[in-house]
Amino acid sequence: FSKSAMNIKITILETNVTNLRPVGEDFRWYLKMKCGNCGEIPEKWQYIRLMDNVALKGGRGSDSMVQKCKLCSRENSIEILSSTIKPYNAEDNEKFKTIVEFECRGLEPVDFQPQDWTDYDEKFVKS
Repeated sequence: FSKSAMNIKITILETNVTNLRPVGEDFRWYLKMKCGNCGEIPEKWQYIRLMDNVALKGGRGSDSMVQKCKLCSRENSIEILSSTIKPYNAEDNEKFKTIVEFECRGLEPVDFQPQDWTDYDEKFVKS
């Protein structure tokens, strides 16, 4: 497999967003993934978490998710690059910002569904 890096960029058209961020290693990144071999995109949303560590075949290490394509049976994987996880801050409003990167081996994220986000606004003390 060749490795490729993919990222998620977001923009928020909202005031009072001061520090939107994923919290904890159990945070779920909900994605739709495409098989890089046959192009199959399952209809259901899948999630990956930083805390998940699945062994690759042949003792080649581990990734956040390893799955076999239902259409072509190829084993693909994706890893969350923990050092790339960044908050979306007030100064980022109305700008695109990369909030996470993934190392992909045969899986390509094609859609992202934000869920379980935490935002804390120091001025308004809302969460």
